[in-house]
Amino acid sequence: MHCPFCQAEDTKVIDSRLNSEGDGVRRRRECLQCAERFTTYEVLEVVMPYVVKRDNRRSAFDKEKLRQSMVKALQKRSVSMEQVEESVNRIIRRTRERSEREISSQIIGEWVMEELKSLDKVAYVRFASVYKDFEDVGAFQEEIKQLEQNSD
Repeated sequence: MHCPFCQAEDTKVIDSRLNSEGDGVRRRRECLQCAERFTTYEVLEVVMPYVVKRDNRRSAFDKEKLRQSMVKALQKRSVSMEQVEESVNRIIRRTRERSEREISSQIIGEWVMEELKSLDKVAYVRFASVYKDFEDVGAFQEEIKQLEQNSD
């Protein structure tokens, strides 16, 4: 690590601490040449796979888009943002565990539906109605019927 004051290459670490989320390290350093002290931060960088859409377009994985789609389905439902964050993090963890460069949007959509089903049945149906692109009321009713059968 170069000293930001004198550009010397030799610095020593005085103190290291994990950040509050536990995914990064804060290091206090001292330059061995000019004795100035400074702080550096190390953060884990994980490359997420590209998402392959139904029409074969590819886009970068977007955690915020995932969160917002769940929040929209959960609008006016009694589910905390903490629960939403936990669900989003589970989906991200599952995505990383696959260790693939690309992942189908259908797979992510299925995981979202699983999470929503466990959080709130109404939100699940809301999301499923858009995700599965129900053509008519019958398809919508069939989804609700299956949901009720699986809840018993």
